[in-house]
Formats: sequence, structure tokens, C-alpha cells
Amino acid sequence: MTEITEKIDNQKLTGGYYTPPEIAKFICDWAITSNTNTVLEPSCGDGNFIEACINRFKEIGLHQDNLYGHIKGIELIKNVAIKASLRASNLGLNSDSIVNSDFFYYISNNEKETFDVVVGNPPFIRYQDFPEIHRKLAIKMMEDLGLHPNKLTNIWLPFLVISSSILSENGKLGMVIPAELFSVKYAAETRIFLSNFFKRITIATFKKLVFSGIQQEVVLLLCEKSVKDNEGIRVIEFEKLEDMVNFNFTKINNIKAKTIDHTSEKWTKYFLDNKEINLLRRIKKENNIRLCGEIMSVDVGIVTGCNDFFMLNQSDIEKWNLQPYIQKVVSRSNQLKGISFTDNDFATNSSNDLNTYLFIPPNVDFKELPEVCKQYIKYGEEKGYHTGYKCRNRKKWYITPSLWNCDAFALRQVNDHPKLILNLTESSSTDTIHRIKFLSQHNPQDIMMSFFNSLSFAFSEITGRSYGGGVMTFEPTEIEEIPLPICDEISLDFDEIDKLIREKRTDEVLDLIDRYILIEKYGFSQNEVTLLRNIWRKLSNRRINRKKG
Repeated sequence: MTEITEKIDNQKLTGGYYTPPEIAKFICDWAITSNTNTVLEPSCGDGNFIEACINRFKEIGLHQDNLYGHIKGIELIKNVAIKASLRASNLGLNSDSIVNSDFFYYISNNEKETFDVVVGNPPFIRYQDFPEIHRKLAIKMMEDLGLHPNKLTNIWLPFLVISSSILSENGKLGMVIPAELFSVKYAAETRIFLSNFFKRITIATFKKLVFSGIQQEVVLLLCEKSVKDNEGIRVIEFEKLEDMVNFNFTKINNIKAKTIDHTSEKWTKYFLDNKEINLLRRIKKENNIRLCGEIMSVDVGIVTGCNDFFMLNQSDIEKWNLQPYIQKVVSRSNQLKGISFTDNDFATNSSNDLNTYLFIPPNVDFKELPEVCKQYIKYGEEKGYHTGYKCRNRKKWYITPSLWNCDAFALRQVNDHPKLILNLTESSSTDTIHRIKFLSQHNPQDIMMSFFNSLSFAFSEITGRSYGGGVMTFEPTEIEEIPLPICDEISLDFDEIDKLIREKRTDEVLDLIDRYILIEKYGFSQNEVTLLRNIWRKLSNRRINRKKG
């Protein structure tokens, strides 16, 4: 590749959410400590980090006439690279310090070049929009480093790994990274790589979202290859951007690092203190508490491919005379009020004209369908509903697969706490809610009540994922990984517990279940149960309160 030609220059595909100057200054002030440092910005955009680097070098005594050779910026998009060159030139840095190239291509062709510091804000591009020409090279470079990235890898991740690999012996890396690094499965191997590659990792976070226009939490990842003491991982949290401007870095040095776990374990736990982390690790290590996956199988709900067509309310059914061709479903989390879902609950949802029915015509060729089904399907085709990705790839676009009812539901997205709901109806659910099949002979009511405890709630905050808007999201396997201290023949009144949950009297229920199961049946002390409750509250409050003000 002798010339970079790139046609994707919109914000969505380039991940062009440029760094606030407070963040660029903070990272450069931390990373650049000597006027002999060499610095790389691997995706420099129009030059926010470049300017911060220049200012930092001037601050520590490097004259602008001597800047050349100390700073290099790489930018893929040509017109943006020109802006960065002009900006650098105006600040005293030679314009040819900015290279118009793909980062991965540049590094692969300059393998011996190393840097004392790498700083930046790599593009936040989802794997679907990761251009294939760059993806192949990035994946190969990660594989050469001993990693095994998969097709779900987003572009910021190889930026992070490869930038680390080109650091000098005492190098430092400071990057703006999506907080999903802490929890997503596709980054598990990268968490292991970072924990082994760096002696100390400092994570700087914010209580509110700081990037305008995206509902995604970011963190500042500050990594050091060589330190004299206090190895491990530590966290600092800022209220707002302004708090970073005159931050005293000696405050970081006073924070005791926590022992880092060198496995794929999620990093969300590092927002806790050592006592809390050690309790969770001890519980996880012990074998007397089973995981949800040993008691139940969790699967996604029905994927309709087009809810506007397939999901019906009572008015729709009457309008199209579709009464014989419908399936009861739950389509929203707020339709599940307690830890049981009854026929009365379904009737209430239906009477409120909610979309609680799924259109399911006979699985036959169109010409053999009942006339009312033909009419409704023709209506859908006039609206173009059959052209969506899921629908157009079906043999019969109007037939939804996986129409099985379930024993219980699990919330896919939660605001305050996770919840399992016993299904006492003939309903299924859409993919906004997971479906559960029981694998064990435990009483279903006992399973529902057993899950509502401080231990399971605490682990759920680490097992699930939050992308910045305050909502916790669970994949089916993440529900299955939550520890569940199951107890048979619970003497508590299921209907009373259900009633309390519907009334949102969460702490009352936790007090009852914790005392009965965690303390009396599993032998936890009251102090340990209080600690588990506090872990859940600390992590869930941090998640919920992080919504942008």
C-alpha cells in the first residue's frame, strides 16, 4: 500500500469524537515528564493532543525550535491531517511531524521505531464499520503479538494493544478508551495483555458523561511499563472536566494500587476497595454457591426482525381480524412488575393497548394462507417491512423462528437491579427480555426468591455491562454467570415477596432474603451481608448517576 485512500470521512465511521482540551492536557501532563521524551499520537485528528504535547514540552523547558523529532502524529483522513499539520506548524512544530497514513500500516512498515510515550483518543468504531482493509492488518498485528482477536473486535482495541507494543523500556501510555474495556468479553484477552504488559495501570473516570453527542462512558487509561513500587491497578474519579485542569499528580501517588488479577475477570470490580474485592474473590473461589447457569438455561427472546409489523395490540388484532393468528408475548421490561407474571398481568397490559401479541400466520406458502393473513402481509410489504435484514434472509419473511414459551423471564436491561420473573402464562417474549428454561428440580418460586439477594445483586454489577447511559445490560451467558445461593422450601410467602417487589420496596425484600438465605442457610455474617449490599449500592449508584447532567 503506497498511498492511503479513504472515502469514509463522516463522524460515524471515523469515530471522530474529538478530545476535550482538559483531557488532552491532563494525559500529556501525566505522560510527558522529560524534555528528551519521544511521543506518538496514533490517531491525531485535527491536533488536540498534538497541541497539548507541544505545550507540555514548552512547559518543562524544551524550546519550540527543538520540538522536531519529539512529537509525531498519524492521521488517516487526508484533509484532517492537513488541519493538524497547519495547527502544529503554527505552534512551532514542523508540519511534516504529521503523517497522513493508516496507523497499522505505518507501524507495520516501521517496526523498529519505538516511543517513550503514546497518547491519544483512538477512533470509537464498532466492528461493523471497521473497514476491511484496515481490519485485516490490525488483526494480523494483534495475532503476531500472541492475541486471538475475533470478528467483534472494535478498532480502538488494536489501537490500544499495538500502541502499547511500540513503547520503549520505560514507556508510558495515556489513552481515552471506552469503559467497555472493563467488561465486554471481546476485550477479555486485552485485559490480560495489559495486566501482564504494564507494571501499573491507573484509570481516571468521570461521574458524568464527558463526550458530547455519545451515550458512552469513557475512561482515561494511564499505563506504565516500569515503576519502582506500588504496582497494580488504581482508580481516580473526577466530578467534572474542570476538576482536571489544575490536578496535582502527587495525589495519584498517594493512592495505593490494588493487586491486579491476571485473568479475563472483568475490571469493574476495581471501583471497589480491597476489602470488597477480596470478599467477592473469596466467594467466587468457594464452590458452595452455584451459578445461575447450573440451575437454568438463559436464551434470547424472539427476534421478530420488524416489531412494527409483527407486534400487535388489541386494536390491531380487531382491525385486521387476526385473532386466530397471534401469540401472547411480553415486549417491554416495564410490563413485568413483580417476580411473577400472571394472566392478570397480561390482561392489564393488553387492556392498556400495549403491543402484547405476536403475529404468527401458518407456516405455509403465501398462496395457501388464510385471506386475513394475506391481507396483513401485503400491507407489510407495501410498507417495505419485508426488506429488513432479518426478514429478507428468511425463507418466508413473515414466519418468525424460535416460537417457544419459557419457564421464566430475565431482564436484559435494568436500571436499578436485575430480576427473574416466573412465567405463569402461555406467553413468550421478544428479544428485549431473555427467556429461561429450568434445568434443575428446584421449586420455581424458590429460584425466583433466592435470586433476590445482595450477593447476586453485587455480582450482577460486575457480570453485566453498562455503556454510559445508566442502564445495565446482560447477555444470556452473563445472567448464567451470576452466583445464585439457591435454597429449597423457603418458608417466606412468595406472594408477599412478589407484592413487595411490585411496590418497589427493594430493601425490605433484600433484608428478608438475605437473613433467610445468606445468613441462616449459607452462614454469612451480618457484616459480610452489609458489605455485599454496599458493593451493589456503590456500583449501581455509580452507574445510574453517571447519566449526563
